[in-house]
Amino acid sequence: MKIFCSGIGGIGLSAYAMHMKARGHTILGSDRARSPLTDSLEKEGVHVIDNQDGSALPDDVDLLVYSEAIPKTAPERVKAEKLGICQISYFQGVGELAQGKIVICICGTHGKSSTTAMTARLLMEAGKNPSVVVGTKMFELEGKNYRIGDPDLWVVEACEYRRSFLYLHPTIILLTNVDGDHFDAFSSLEEYHHAFEEFLAKLPKDGTLITHLQDPSIKKLVSTIPQTILDSDTQPLIELETPGEHMRKNAQLVLSLGQTMGIPVEKASSILRGYRGSWRRMEERGVIGNDILVVDDYAHHPIEIKATLAAMKEKYSDRRLVVVFQPHTHDRTLSFWDDFTQAFQNADVLILTDIYDARPDIEKGLVDIPKFLDAIKQESKIETINGTSLFNTKTMFPSLLKQHDLLLIMGAGNIARLADDVMKGI
Repeated sequence: MKIFCSGIGGIGLSAYAMHMKARGHTILGSDRARSPLTDSLEKEGVHVIDNQDGSALPDDVDLLVYSEAIPKTAPERVKAEKLGICQISYFQGVGELAQGKIVICICGTHGKSSTTAMTARLLMEAGKNPSVVVGTKMFELEGKNYRIGDPDLWVVEACEYRRSFLYLHPTIILLTNVDGDHFDAFSSLEEYHHAFEEFLAKLPKDGTLITHLQDPSIKKLVSTIPQTILDSDTQPLIELETPGEHMRKNAQLVLSLGQTMGIPVEKASSILRGYRGSWRRMEERGVIGNDILVVDDYAHHPIEIKATLAAMKEKYSDRRLVVVFQPHTHDRTLSFWDDFTQAFQNADVLILTDIYDARPDIEKGLVDIPKFLDAIKQESKIETINGTSLFNTKTMFPSLLKQHDLLLIMGAGNIARLADDVMKGI
């Protein structure tokens, strides 16, 4: 087929595109801007156009696959509708690829990408040959976010946004947590939990759920499911090359998976101890200037921010922690306002950039940035600075950063460019 991917620069859709290319399909696509992911795709022979006004979509396309960031009213989808081109979401596509196979799905509010990466590492190092779709770039995959392996064994990061994971057909589920997120798509925490109940119900009778039963929310959520449940909290908390209690908790899930896959716990522990993180997950980018360490991280939910800052303090207690945070969507910021204001207590200085407005078509309100900064200053007891644009934020560094600082660049939007520029000396 000739397949057009709308939003191909997305971390999930780009992985799907490469799986389909490996199966002999012709792949092309579009995104609103160039990125390291689109550059990687083009190196692999995928044609990427950096505009989405509809002109990039050829008339002879057999299938349009869209990311969840592309609404039905987007020009490419409207044009495809007029041309009678079949359209499916990225997760529909992955679900079709892996249907009828052994599918290990990793889901939860936080920790999905890291746990998926650990799972892939464990299975590969233990001599398995998994096909992988993961929401980060893995060192073990030479910087890729996918792996073309055994078509009958899949490791898939399963996202709950708009109930996307319901298109998947899990054999084993690793559930990290259910703290709540995406309240632009869910009306309440109860509805959010119900989506996970629906996903767990997709497990076959002989399927397995692996999760943290010491978590009260999870224990309540899974209390009635009939399938086998493994409590990962019975596993040891092993030290990894990447820091943080949250990472050690993720590794517990993967240790339990190892047992179900016949991998001895000693061997699994040894493999996981060597896990050193992945792209934009507390990623150490290098040292600049006067011994200033630059770390790049994807955290954009207050619980994720607290976990990352705690991990940085654990490993780098001797460094002043200067955080640059780009909030991801107005709705998320407003929904978790109180949690955000208290999330930065382990930082010394916070520079807040403009909101990354990923979904302007569905935002319900706008954040008052000065008010937000003042609330963070009061609740987290730290120095706060309004960085406004990424460019303006970057101009502050020469006068703000001191010898031996840790510069933590954090967020899920386009803030990764800031880390790239800093390391290039731009």
